[in-house]
Amino acid sequence: MIRPVPACLGVLVTVLLAACSDRHPAAGTAADPFPSTYRPAPAATVLIRGATVLTGLDSRLDNTDVLLSEGRIAAIGKGLAAGGTTVIEAGGRYLTPGIIDVHSHLGVYPAPAVWATSDGNEATAATTPEVWAEHSIWPQDPGFEAARAGGVTTLQVLPGSANLIGGRGVVIKNVPAVTYQQMLFPGARRSLKMACGENPKRVYGKGGGRSPSTGMGNVAGYRAAFAKASGYRARWDAWNKERKGPSPDRDLAMDTLADVLRGNILVHMHCYRADQMATMLDVAKEFGFKIQAFHHAVEAYKIADLLASTGTCGALWADWWGFKLEAWDAISENIAIVDAARSDHGAGCAIVHSDDPDGIQRLNQEAAKAMAAGRRAGLPVSEEHAIGWLTANPAKALGILDRTGTLEVGKAADVVLWSGTPFSVYAHADQVWIDGVLQLDRAHPKAQPDSDFMLGTEADDAGPATEDTADDPAEAAAGARP
Repeated sequence: MIRPVPACLGVLVTVLLAACSDRHPAAGTAADPFPSTYRPAPAATVLIRGATVLTGLDSRLDNTDVLLSEGRIAAIGKGLAAGGTTVIEAGGRYLTPGIIDVHSHLGVYPAPAVWATSDGNEATAATTPEVWAEHSIWPQDPGFEAARAGGVTTLQVLPGSANLIGGRGVVIKNVPAVTYQQMLFPGARRSLKMACGENPKRVYGKGGGRSPSTGMGNVAGYRAAFAKASGYRARWDAWNKERKGPSPDRDLAMDTLADVLRGNILVHMHCYRADQMATMLDVAKEFGFKIQAFHHAVEAYKIADLLASTGTCGALWADWWGFKLEAWDAISENIAIVDAARSDHGAGCAIVHSDDPDGIQRLNQEAAKAMAAGRRAGLPVSEEHAIGWLTANPAKALGILDRTGTLEVGKAADVVLWSGTPFSVYAHADQVWIDGVLQLDRAHPKAQPDSDFMLGTEADDAGPATEDTADDPAEAAAGARP
């Protein structure tokens, strides 16, 4: 068995090898002002032998070997030669791609959950596309280690849902780091977090007399913002083409929305009700952008065919419901129905997400619940198919499927070896590799990287805040549902 690189060594290598990534520039600028400095530590060559491999491609390979080399998947097959590599005898244990959580607030609502660390909602205006979630990420959040122990190798950190337009989200590698730049997934596009429904109108309209206070105020707010951004984009695109005269004035909020219209920033939207999702698809069509995924979306089953036809994923819970009116009309078959939808333009895209620092540790169990609900409803779902709800589909929604999310030769060695089938309440992640670096080995707990915050301290029982917050800090501290 090989041992993980110590946290201090991994961070040192990251710092020494820091370099800029090829991330997309913001509107009107020549380069990303906050480039990724993520570089994995040198990775050992490892042969995992005799595993039950769920590839994420709807296939299962029994008694199969997987070779990890130079941070990538080098070979998959039977009877692979070990050579001078470290050999891990899987003994039939399950090997899967690393889990990807498409909706997380780790780092922006970290533990301990106190006012000082509650940085997820810039609830000062209904639209705040100028803020970036990464600027609130606290890399010392112990939740990152807990998620890694649940097999999570990549996650999207989003602002909260107080705003119509809450700001930019970011994709990160779940590795120990001192700065958030050392966690940024190289080359991954940033996202725009939007929210429909009750949250924005409650935060701004209820008692505050600010817009929006109604559903129609919500929609007017999105349209006004993108109408302004359309003109801003046109002015900048014209100037960039000719480079004559003074450049237009920079507007950080419009930079974000203009890059959404260019397709450089991907839209992820908190939305529960089917009718509101359909309205937002019309708004997206009006301004020429695409909604990658509706998050939470407890009524997605009602418009599963529409989501499939527009190529929009549903990032969903297995069974959270009823904590507010818009979350009332839920069914446990939601994920399976979205997954089963078919249209002339494509198949359904179902994702199991967390939006919760506890749920992110057990996303495999959430997928198991959704798989069981689908089977009871007559929608047979196999293990090899359901693993894609945690790996391939979130990678697709984040625009990184060409690099991770499935076990294929040439892709990043983001891999989890489980103690048994991951669709069991008894399963544990035995070992977790990120870019071929062993970041968790359950057999050697003292060798695991620890959050700097936890070093020399005793664990606290307080749980992190959730994203659903009004403008009253006491409500957020009480743990309101999202």
